[in-house]
Amino acid sequence: MSRVTLLALQVLVAIVSIALWQFFSSVPVFGKVLLPPFFFSNPVDVFSHIVKWFASGVIWKHLAITLWESILAFVIGSVGGVLVGFWFARQPLVAAVFDPYVKMANALPRVVLAPIFALWLGLGIWSKVALGVTLVFFIVFFNVYQGVKEVSRTVLDNGRMLGMNEGQLMRHVYWPSALSWMFSSLHTSVGFAVVGAVVGEYLGSAAGLGYLIQQAEGIFDVAGVFAGMFVLSAFVILIDFGVTLVERRLLVWRPTAADGRG
Repeated sequence: MSRVTLLALQVLVAIVSIALWQFFSSVPVFGKVLLPPFFFSNPVDVFSHIVKWFASGVIWKHLAITLWESILAFVIGSVGGVLVGFWFARQPLVAAVFDPYVKMANALPRVVLAPIFALWLGLGIWSKVALGVTLVFFIVFFNVYQGVKEVSRTVLDNGRMLGMNEGQLMRHVYWPSALSWMFSSLHTSVGFAVVGAVVGEYLGSAAGLGYLIQQAEGIFDVAGVFAGMFVLSAFVILIDFGVTLVERRLLVWRPTAADGRG
């Protein structure tokens, strides 16, 4: 399937979904509106809200703050996850000692941590960044750890027979093996970095997309809530697109599925 066809199908899904939403929220079916506007709003009102935000410039400040918090959470969480994942995978004793503590920390509900971070770090951006880091770190950590552990013993033995030292093995064997796993986790963790930032803003802040959504919810402005969620979704897609570009650049050596089939 060509990229144009795929893009057309993806756009078609969005158009059909929005059309059905508009229809069921404005046209009675068997004498009853299935999606009452008070609870579900409608696409026209939501789109008007988004246009008003961008036309008045209100949204830019909130977008910039959420973007900055998300980027910091994404970068700090990813770098930490990669470094600790490599360390644990290369040091089995360390991994065994810390294994129960990693599992305990990963099991903690992040929403419970949000008020604690607000208490420790205040209501500024760093409490949101800390919440995002706790979400991103474990996703990247487990993938990198598994990626390094999955390195073929035969490849390692061949590398050592050719005289590779640990540094060369790290650069030519472990790192390429972990990259695929790492980038697959980065696509997921991008969304979680934004979720961490927005949840933190929702629970306590004076700016950001989470704050906008919380304010709209406080006055039962359902269109404002949906508008915030749509802007948030587009925001995540753009960041994910950036990660995909970096992935293609760094994984240019990786054969495609078609190449694999010969």
